[in-house]
Amino acid sequence: MSSYPVRPATAADADAICRIYNQGIEDRVATLETELRTPAERRQWLANRSPRHPVFNPREAYRFVADFSVYVERTWRGRGVGRVLLEKLIELARAHGFHKMVLSAFPFNAHGMALYEKLGFRTVGVYREQGLLDGKWVDTVVMEKLL
Repeated sequence: MSSYPVRPATAADADAICRIYNQGIEDRVATLETELRTPAERRQWLANRSPRHPVFNPREAYRFVADFSVYVERTWRGRGVGRVLLEKLIELARAHGFHKMVLSAFPFNAHGMALYEKLGFRTVGVYREQGLLDGKWVDTVVMEKLL
């Protein structure tokens, strides 16, 4: 597998982040969101990140739990990019003193589910009919990894 360089995002990346996130919304493989984002909104999202929470949820009650999502540009899916990103997130979470990482995924996202399991995430449970997407109820799988 090839290695891809990974670095923290900057405001200059907002357009690309927006495009990739919107692909996740459009492709219906990674989120229950249906409203497309704008580059300005993603720039604001980036500006609100802190060094301890570069991509993780900053809620105080969960200060030792990294709640995250990974999105990969559609033409790069299946090339190992998701694995490189997730490995980097695990490394970052450990470096920032998190105790565990949690995620929510669609059970029909076979590639994502396989990757999470390969990297040591375990299924905690399934939220049945968690959201209505394109007129169909969809389940989400909750997973965790103790660090």
